[in-house]
Order: sequence, then structure tokens, then C-alpha cells
Amino acid sequence: MNAAMRVGARWMTLFTLAWLAIWTVQLTPVQLLLPLQLDTPEDDWIRGVVSSGLVLGIGGLAGVVAGPVSGALSDRARPGSRRRRPWVLGGVWLTALCLGLTGFASGPWAVGAAWVGVSVGVAVSSAAFTALIADQLPTTQRGAASAAVGSSQAVGIVLGGGLVVLLGLDILAGYLLLAAIVALVGATCAMLLPDPPTTGALAPRPGRPERLASLRDRDFAWMLAGRLVTNIGNALGTALFLFFLLHGLGQPTTLAQDNLLLLIVVYTVFVVAASVLTGIWSDRTGDRRRLAVAATVVQAASGVAIVAFPTFEMTLVAAALMGVGYGAFSTVGLAFAADLLPRETDHARDLGIVNVTAALGQLIGPVLGAGLVALVGGFWLVFTAATVLSAVGGVLTGLARSPERSAVALLERGDGQP
Repeated sequence: MNAAMRVGARWMTLFTLAWLAIWTVQLTPVQLLLPLQLDTPEDDWIRGVVSSGLVLGIGGLAGVVAGPVSGALSDRARPGSRRRRPWVLGGVWLTALCLGLTGFASGPWAVGAAWVGVSVGVAVSSAAFTALIADQLPTTQRGAASAAVGSSQAVGIVLGGGLVVLLGLDILAGYLLLAAIVALVGATCAMLLPDPPTTGALAPRPGRPERLASLRDRDFAWMLAGRLVTNIGNALGTALFLFFLLHGLGQPTTLAQDNLLLLIVVYTVFVVAASVLTGIWSDRTGDRRRLAVAATVVQAASGVAIVAFPTFEMTLVAAALMGVGYGAFSTVGLAFAADLLPRETDHARDLGIVNVTAALGQLIGPVLGAGLVALVGGFWLVFTAATVLSAVGGVLTGLARSPERSAVALLERGDGQP
């Protein structure tokens, strides 16, 4: 939407808070609550890793379906109705309900079933919120908005993990706290962010051809492939951190939880810094592709560090590298995806597909990681695979051509120069 007007600090603040709530309630269970809930005795620890991987994988699969479907339905809103707000509200309330159910669940099957509901709710609300970037922002603010998404992801892990650990909450209390956060913050931001009624130009048009034009667009397809592979590499490098501390480095449970929080803090600092800096820089230069490729190289280096020196100190270094790489990639990559969208009438569906790459990373990464751990009885192969996949993701992203930076886009920034 090259004709979109620049938004102010209020819009950006509400958008950031919404994503902070979403990431907090999605990633705190992934990093902390689910591994604790599904952990098994020391003599059978691999079964706990596999159970956790399967639960996250099944939830990721549900999100893969729910995100694009709900996005397509919101794109097809009737003239005069709201396109995004109803789906955000439905998504955050479903997430809150199912977080409570997950806390009360016992055993892998019950936990997995409840987590599917959480994943669906997160996917639905994420698709609608992400569509606002393309709906309402000019190209010269998309990097800043994407930085809000990326930095909120890291801050959300620290916020959720910190509240659970520092307040001494048990598993159930942790889930209930997360449910309250997403229900209150998510719904409030949804009501306060603008969502103009659908106009006739954006209304559904029966019988239109090329229903999945975005997937047939060469550059959009390469971008999606690169995001998917890079997200799998990130999930391999981060989803099993607690198990790595417990069983790879042999730390006792209490120490492992404290050290996990420290790793998350380090990761967060570098994600936020990389997200903000690269988001702003990509808005100024428009060179999102090259920045995204460079980010995958840094992410790959984190896996090399752990494989070469499997100590807690080197794991801290790896967390910093992963934070820089993934923070930059997630931010610049999302803005790059928004720039490559083929049609205005399919923003939520197409960005829902972009979000699917992250959900698929959560689906494939933990399952693949659990299989690799079971195969070799350790974690070195997991981090090796994370390195390789991150590098391959960079190659695939590089095959997508950057859109031309138009005179209109530069005028949006206020330069007045083409």
C-alpha cells in the first residue's frame, strides 16, 4: 500500500504490546512450562524429549492450517464490516481458554490436545495482526513494525520465563498467568488499533482467477522457502535448550532453570538490538534481502560454537549469536515479505502463509531435534543440523529478488527524492 499514511507512536506502541502478549504466551510454554510438564526421570530422559517434540510438532501443524485459512477469511470480509478485529479477538480468547486447559492437563496426549488449541488461537490472532503491516503502513515504516514483532518475541520469552521463575509459580499457575495476559492485553490492543470497515474495492470478487498467486510468484516463493528453512534451524538451536542443560551438560533441575533464564536474557538483549537496528536500516536503504542473508550466516555460527565447545560459557556466546542472527532475520525478513506481496486483497492470507513458516519451524524443528537426539544419544547432531539449515536458508533467501524502491516509497519517508 504505497499510498498509506505514516502512523504515529500510539499505533506502534499498541502493535508492539499486542505482539509482546502473543509471543509471551506462545514461547514461555515452549521454552519452560511444556518441558517441565513432560519431563521424565533421569533414566528415561529421552522419552521426555520425544514427548515434548511431538506435542510442539502437533501444535505447529494445527497453526500451519489455521493461520492462512483465517487470514483468507478475514480478507473476504463483506463491505462495511471489520476485516481484522473479529479474528484477533477470537484468536486471543481461544488462546487464553486453551492455555488454562493445558495447565490442568496431564500426560502427553491431554497436553498435546490442549496445546493444539493454543497454537490455533495464536495462529489466528497472529495472521490478523500481521496483516496490519501491509494494510496500514507505508513501505518506509514496515521495517520498524517488523522490528516490533521481532524484538517482542525475545522480550516475551524473558517476560514469561522471568515471571514464572522469579515468582516461583508452579506449572498450573504459570499457564493461568499467561492466559490472563493474552486475554487482557491482546483484546485491549485489538479494540484500540484501527480497523477501518472493508471498502468495495477490497470486497470479495467471485470467480477471480489465480487464487494462490503469491505461491506462484517466483520471488515470494523463494522468500518463503528461505524463511521456512531458517526457522527450522532456529527451532533446532533453541527449542531443546532446557533439555540440553539438564542432560547435555548434566545440570540439576534448579540450576538448569536459572541458567535457562540467563540464556534467554542474553538471547533477548541481542535479538532486540539486532531487530531495532536492522529494521530501521532496512527502512532507510530498502536492501532487505542482503541483510536477511547476512543474518542467517550469524545464526549458523551459533551452532558451530556449541558443537566445537559444548560448555555453558560457550552456550552463552551461542545464545548471543543466535539472538543477533535471528533478530535481524525475523525483522528484515518479515518486512521483505510485506514488500513482495502480490495483491492487496490477499494481505492476511499471504502474510498468514509467511507466519506459517515460523509455525512449521516449531513443528519440524522439535520433532527433528528429538529424533536426532534419540539417534545419537546426545545433542551435537542437533546443533550441527541447525548450522547447516541456517546456511541453506540464507542461500534460498538470496534467490528472491528485491522489489524496486520506488519514488513513491521515498516520498513516504519525506526525502522528496526518487
